[in-house]
Amino acid sequence: MKAVGYRRSLPVNDTDCLLDIDLPKPVATGRDLLVKVEATAVNPVDYKIRRKVAPLDGEYKVIGWDAVGEVVETGLSVSRFKPGDRVWRAAK
Repeated sequence: MKAVGYRRSLPVNDTDCLLDIDLPKPVATGRDLLVKVEATAVNPVDYKIRRKVAPLDGEYKVIGWDAVGEVVETGLSVSRFKPGDRVWRAAK
C-alpha cells in the first residue's frame, strides 16, 4: 500500500520531512474497513502530529487523516458497509 509518512520530525523545508512509502497491505478485522483511497490531504492535524509525534524506532508514522475512497474489504463485525461503498473520513 502506498502512504505518506515520516521517520523523523524534520523542518518542513527538508526534503525528507514527508516521504512516499510502500507498506504491506493491511487486513480488515473486527470493525475495520479496508479502503482503496482515491484522494487524501495533509491538514493542520497532520502538521501538528508530524512536529510532535515520533514514530517507533525503524518505523514510519503515517499521516493523512482526511480521505475518500471505496471499501474493498470489511472485518467480520462490520454490518453497515460493504465492498464497493464509497466512503470518506475527516479529522475532528
